[in-house]
Amino acid sequence: MPVHRSGSARGRRLTLTGILLAAFSLLLTVPAQSSSAADTPPRGSAHMGMGVVEHDGQHGTPVPGDATQTEGVDVSSHQGNVAWSTLWNSGVKWAYVKATEGTYYTNPYFAQQYNGSYNVGMIRGAYHFATPDTTSGATQANYFVDHGGGWSRDGKTLPGALDIEWNPYGAACYGKTQSQMVSWIRDFLNTYKARTGRDAVIYTATSWWTQCTGNYSGFAAYNPLWIARYASTVGTLPAGWSYYTMWQYTSSGPTVGDHNRFNGALDRVQALANG
Repeated sequence: MPVHRSGSARGRRLTLTGILLAAFSLLLTVPAQSSSAADTPPRGSAHMGMGVVEHDGQHGTPVPGDATQTEGVDVSSHQGNVAWSTLWNSGVKWAYVKATEGTYYTNPYFAQQYNGSYNVGMIRGAYHFATPDTTSGATQANYFVDHGGGWSRDGKTLPGALDIEWNPYGAACYGKTQSQMVSWIRDFLNTYKARTGRDAVIYTATSWWTQCTGNYSGFAAYNPLWIARYASTVGTLPAGWSYYTMWQYTSSGPTVGDHNRFNGALDRVQALANG
């Protein structure tokens, strides 16, 4: 006599339905990762000018071949081992190399990049990518000096540069008010000078400087300006500076992406190196 199994089949269907409903409910309780969080780069990967195109756009390049200006590049771990002889032969005579970020990162390619540029004849310096939301300006200045950001009067070493720009990891101004940002920068600059005897170069963009420092003018008397603007002209400078010392004008140059112009002939680059 056949056995009637409809009840057990119905039970299995009900059990399966219950499992599916429970799984769906669990999915609803797990917060989805936002696209902005997914797009946030890993700490340590920041580099000079990484926010320029996104925030200021790209509007051409300057007229080539200006004899009163000297071509330079800036590099970070993104470039890996750099072909310095190729750059030298193309007319690049100075370079800045990322040494540090915050107090948690040192560039693993720093030795090849910093010494390699020097060995082909370039005048070179180091830069620090600032993260004012992680530690104080003084702490980061000390970390920078201790990990490649120092200075010596050898005629080939430029003063260290403070790369202060949009925060790639969060809020543009690192959660600081304008007065807090000015204080953080001052803390860094004062400590760097106490450690090295030199006034650090400030790398920034006018729009960021206006937004995050209130267009503060108090550093212009002592700290050379390295302005970021990807256009045919340098545009409006931050308050206090009547001229720029260096201009990062593109992130898509030959051999190495970030190309710059020093506002003067090679002897002026040497003068800045000598202090």
